[in-house]
Amino acid sequence: MNKKELALNVIDLLKEEYPDSGCSLEYTEPWKLLVSVRLAAQCTDARVNVVVQNLYAKYPDIDSLANAGADAIEEIVRPCGLGRSKAKDIYACMTMLRDVYGGVVPDTMEELLKLPGVGRKSANLVLGDIYGKPAIVTDTHCIRLVNRIGLVDGEKDPYKVEKALWKLIPAEEGNSFCHRLVDHGRAVCTARTKPYCDKCCLKDICKKCGV
Repeated sequence: MNKKELALNVIDLLKEEYPDSGCSLEYTEPWKLLVSVRLAAQCTDARVNVVVQNLYAKYPDIDSLANAGADAIEEIVRPCGLGRSKAKDIYACMTMLRDVYGGVVPDTMEELLKLPGVGRKSANLVLGDIYGKPAIVTDTHCIRLVNRIGLVDGEKDPYKVEKALWKLIPAEEGNSFCHRLVDHGRAVCTARTKPYCDKCCLKDICKKCGV
């Protein structure tokens, strides 16, 4: 089985196992996803979902966040860790959204990457979840699992993994595929314990399980 065939098999098996996978960050507007994904760096999505409730209770829109300033934002987002840098990025991002983009989150990779604190992972998440465009989000779960499965070989650089997966994953499957990898990585193919290969839906085709 070549890697393209392996990828298609993995997609089918994960679809069956996780039919309802989606983004675990809670948001109601596109700009809120940008805020949450920045806060999620080295923090759990569950904690982010709690912290942003307090943030939006005080600053409910782009304008109010841009007017708040980094110090005020930091006071609220500190529980997510790296509070200073995250607050500075959120403040600068909201200011740019207001002043440059008229409050509308851009819908292209090129424009999204101009926003402070937005890298390819965040941009792909927005493109896939908000705009329904082809996207591959190479977060830590994705990188760990595609290496274990055998879709890439010892590659840990997010951009290189993304490029490799674009050659294997049909464009219309990329976004949901990555969400399913997150669910599988949390439930079965875990990072901090030995993977539960005995109950893995991919055990018959995964390189790791076959070792």
